[in-house]
Amino acid sequence: MPFSFTITHKDPNSYARTGSYETPHGTIETPNFIFCGTKASVKGLSPQQLREAGSDIILSNTYHLMLSPGPDLVEEMGGLHKFMSWDGPMFTDSGGFQIFSLGHGGVADEIKGRKQGHARPKSILKLTEEGAKFRSYVDGRYFFLTPEGSIDIQRKLGADLIVQLDECTPYHVDKQYTAKSMEMSMRWGDRSLAEWKRKDDGKQKMYGIVQGGIYPDLRKESCEYTATRDFFATAIGGSLGAHKEQMYEVVAMCAPWIHPERPVHLLGIGSFIDVFSNVRSGIDTFDCVSPTRIARHGWAMVKGAERERLNMRNAQFARDADPIDKTCPCTTCKNHSRSYVHHLFRVGEMLGMQLLSIHNVATMNRLMRDVRMAIRTNTLDAVQKEWVV
Repeated sequence: MPFSFTITHKDPNSYARTGSYETPHGTIETPNFIFCGTKASVKGLSPQQLREAGSDIILSNTYHLMLSPGPDLVEEMGGLHKFMSWDGPMFTDSGGFQIFSLGHGGVADEIKGRKQGHARPKSILKLTEEGAKFRSYVDGRYFFLTPEGSIDIQRKLGADLIVQLDECTPYHVDKQYTAKSMEMSMRWGDRSLAEWKRKDDGKQKMYGIVQGGIYPDLRKESCEYTATRDFFATAIGGSLGAHKEQMYEVVAMCAPWIHPERPVHLLGIGSFIDVFSNVRSGIDTFDCVSPTRIARHGWAMVKGAERERLNMRNAQFARDADPIDKTCPCTTCKNHSRSYVHHLFRVGEMLGMQLLSIHNVATMNRLMRDVRMAIRTNTLDAVQKEWVV
């Protein structure tokens, strides 16, 4: 079962690069975007529609699939690829982000530096060196997830690319707590690796996660830890600061210290400007629920639009016969007008959400193709100006 990562071009002015990423289920070009199929489904789209929109790789969440339908059932059904009817590369996270973001109630916003919305009830019950005990948001059952347990679940799910278990800390905690958490995540990383090696059948490779919050010395230490262990790839996670600018700084502070020849993934980030800013810090892949989530609320991602999007629910589109984006080759833009999409949202038809999801997925894939070409031709600044106003 082949796994390899080959860097094919390096930008002379930054850490940006293009690469070829080979997995048992196919090869993808990087930088690339990984679409989130949280519960073994990218909401509103079939695997065939994802392929038609140009998608190369998708992600599913260990936490949610652990709760339902359970990893044993997925394994019985032949693993996620067969279960979903997806024949391309697949990535699963460790479950750590969901445990801590859901467990602390609203902490997902803090981890990603977003304005907080409504806090959820806290579901995490106990955190020890051994693992995390939490209550299911689905049915109230108790679970205890360890590094070994996370790897076993991901093995049963069968994704090509898997991730060590870590603790995700929000940005408001102090440096002392962040350091202790990072050190525990390192120990969890060693345990995750040992468990993976114990049953390694050549079908999966593992990411080590960089933690350390907003502190440069801790990020450096965590980067050096992942570089000295037998991880196949690196993921940058944890608190990325209180706002976008700080997030870019945190990612950039990792660039000199991560293993230079391994694939690098940025967890849970993915607007146009985020992509352009972070590929310059050496990020090879991104994931985010945003493209399909905002589509379900009527937002269309459009190249060169203010704030990167258009609100198709706005009355200005009621008599607009143009496609969402005249330059977009997706099936939505080829076949449907802004007026029609606006109408679908006005009357609550599910097709509107699906058509916008197709468009947003195709737009993100088009963005990544343009980014790859821009890196190869050393025109990243110029291409960014076309996409982001």
